[in-house]
Amino acid sequence: MSTSPLLEIKELRIAFGRSHHSAVAVNNVSLDLGVGEVVGLVGESGSGKSLTCRSVIRMMPSSGLMTATEINFDGRDIMSLSPAQLREHRAHNVGMIFQDPFSCLDPTKRIGEQIAETLRVNAGLASATAHDRALELLRSVNIDKPEQRYRAYPHELSGGMRQRVMIAIAVSAKPKLLVADEPTTALDVTTQAQILTLIKQLRAETGMSVLLVSHDFGVIAQVCDRVAVMYGGYVVEFGPVRDICTRPQHPYTRALLESIPSMESAGRHVRRAGILGQPPSLGDVVEGCPFASRCSFATPQCRSIEMTRRTVGEGHTSACPFVGDDLVSQGAGPIGRADSTEGDAS
Repeated sequence: MSTSPLLEIKELRIAFGRSHHSAVAVNNVSLDLGVGEVVGLVGESGSGKSLTCRSVIRMMPSSGLMTATEINFDGRDIMSLSPAQLREHRAHNVGMIFQDPFSCLDPTKRIGEQIAETLRVNAGLASATAHDRALELLRSVNIDKPEQRYRAYPHELSGGMRQRVMIAIAVSAKPKLLVADEPTTALDVTTQAQILTLIKQLRAETGMSVLLVSHDFGVIAQVCDRVAVMYGGYVVEFGPVRDICTRPQHPYTRALLESIPSMESAGRHVRRAGILGQPPSLGDVVEGCPFASRCSFATPQCRSIEMTRRTVGEGHTSACPFVGDDLVSQGAGPIGRADSTEGDAS
């Protein structure tokens, strides 16, 4: 895998509303993604994950204002692209998978026609060639009976199959980056595992990079090389998945890990450690660390600190300056380690 980053985001900020009354949804986010690497964005709803990943193609709501020192994609700053250059970037460099494929597919068109249309528009293929390539894509995402599915409408397919179709469309132009925004949330456990396996398979076969958004640390741990933990619009911790899962250096990361059920708890009545309170709302004005009001490690200084990440290990940064290895010694560790047993199931 190349050491040169495919994507570098520097000091990304996304706000809504007037400049003097703006609600900040993403604040000072910086991260990078290597060629062929899978990086995850994890956190509760409203943490800024989806907006951060959509910044890669400058897909913002009309009321949103996006600024950044730089968003560098394969040596090119996309903040400076013209509308025509941006369309080309979206068509050829980045493929997008969204959480709800049903809302992204045209209910009036057959599945195969939608894939073929993408190929005609983005790749300039002739109709016959686009038809054959669409069938190849359906096979590549492990859809059985591709000739039959080609003629099906979206409502005639299961949720898992519709998501596979969205993946086929996303990778049809052989993008350098696949952005997967909560691609498994609405699926059952078995189908979720199949979709994650498919993403890993396509990554291995094509060498493309993947930016995977999820609120589920278990999903992130299965697929990603590194993970950025987001809270209140900030990246509060960023580093290798193995390091973060075994030695979390931010209280929020620890709380997320402790909420994951463990194999040891199977078949027992187990009360999982939760996170008291609620994340800040978009319009809230928060001084200092946005997690302070929910953090058992919080000190008075947390209300005024700057949210700047510091190095806590090789390739590992955290925005909490007051705790570190104490998080490990007080119970955080491998995924699902911390739980409390109330009694065996009868």
